[in-house]
Amino acid sequence: MHDAPPVVEPLAGEKEPLAAGLKQRHLTMLGLGGVIGAGLFVGSGAGIAVAGPGIILSYLLAGGLAMLIMRMLGELSAAMPASGAFSVHAERALGRWAGFSVGWLYWFLLVVVLAVEATAAARIAHGWAPGVPQWGWVLLFMVVFTAANLAAVKNFGEFEFWFAALKVGAIVLFLALGLLAIFGVLPDTDAVGMTNLTGQGGLLPHGWGGVVSGVLAVVFAFGGLEVLTIAAAESDDPARAVGRAVRSAVWRILFFYVGSMLVIVTLLPWSSLKPGESPYVAVLDRIGVPAAGQIMNVVVFVALLSALNANLYGSSRMVFSLAERKEAPRALLKVGAGGVPRRAVLASVAFGFVSVILNLEWPDSIFQYLLNAVGSVLLFVWGLIAVSQLRLRRRIERETPELLTLRMWCFPYLTWVALAAIGAVLVLMLTDDAARPQLLWSAGATAAVVAVALLRDLRQRSSAAVDR
Repeated sequence: MHDAPPVVEPLAGEKEPLAAGLKQRHLTMLGLGGVIGAGLFVGSGAGIAVAGPGIILSYLLAGGLAMLIMRMLGELSAAMPASGAFSVHAERALGRWAGFSVGWLYWFLLVVVLAVEATAAARIAHGWAPGVPQWGWVLLFMVVFTAANLAAVKNFGEFEFWFAALKVGAIVLFLALGLLAIFGVLPDTDAVGMTNLTGQGGLLPHGWGGVVSGVLAVVFAFGGLEVLTIAAAESDDPARAVGRAVRSAVWRILFFYVGSMLVIVTLLPWSSLKPGESPYVAVLDRIGVPAAGQIMNVVVFVALLSALNANLYGSSRMVFSLAERKEAPRALLKVGAGGVPRRAVLASVAFGFVSVILNLEWPDSIFQYLLNAVGSVLLFVWGLIAVSQLRLRRRIERETPELLTLRMWCFPYLTWVALAAIGAVLVLMLTDDAARPQLLWSAGATAAVVAVALLRDLRQRSSAAVDR
């Protein structure tokens, strides 16, 4: 049996040694744009292929789960802001093994996914300027964002603010044009009515099984919302800032995703959309927007750079927080003059460079194994967030209820609903031939990290007993 996790007071007055350089507008736009990425603009085509118009329900279900996780994260981060966010919360709720495990798993996830984003962005840029080799673009992106993250946290905030503004603006414009086309207001368009929703097999052409398959295809597109709570620790008023950002973002995110899908499957027959091709381009072509493909390429390019920037930031702060708690080398605690954990940034980008090289040289072998190992880690992280919130919410209510400035809806019932939904997704992945290998690899990686964490705990307890 393991000892009960230590009770750590969730003090409102705890201060991070990092600079408070992020403003409310940075966090608000990070909350809005943080989960709008290439997975929505391009990857949604795969979801439509398996669910048809039922993809609307798939996004409602997956988005609903993401909203619950975001609300739980917001509650804990408003009460206990820290650069390690949910890793710190897991440690306080369950013990050091949990904080170690979720922190390193999330760091590993970010630096591996960073390689996918850098390579995809370089591929687009190489198409625009074939004279520059793909590796040259990757090098440029990594150098630029490393320099920005080393200089000051406000640079990260400004990059993300404008990246998010462009993504949000593109979505809003897309929704506006789509609605006008649906009602036949645009030139050379006729009102489409319900033809595409009720034809081609109806709203659920593949039944509820298609909706479930759609959930598996789109749920990971909501990853990225966690960086908001990590960033909140570097704002002037973390508790207030994260509460406002979560409140403003949570419903709008669902509106952007579900609204986009509704426009797409209303305007176009779902069977005409192909996996791997952007349904947004198909809609813009249908409306008659010139150079629709290139316009969407620019939006996807920005989304990829935004994710690269956010992942570099999030990974550096996570490993810095681990070092603060003696779960990573203490040398990573070095903070520069601008309040930036420069060694943590360099450590994260160094592994990021290694991942990029593996992706460029061995995309279908070594890197694919790495990608599979982190593919489902997000679900394990979300599960620990929910468990941590269950335990810490009661502790905070009992000891410092004034810190609960943002509360989880219908606690504890919706927290249990979120845990059940995560369990259901894991079971569905286990029964899906395409998703099963990824789940098993990720489960293996998670088990390995947890085993290391438990062994460290056991060794530390043994050392402490010997000292006594």
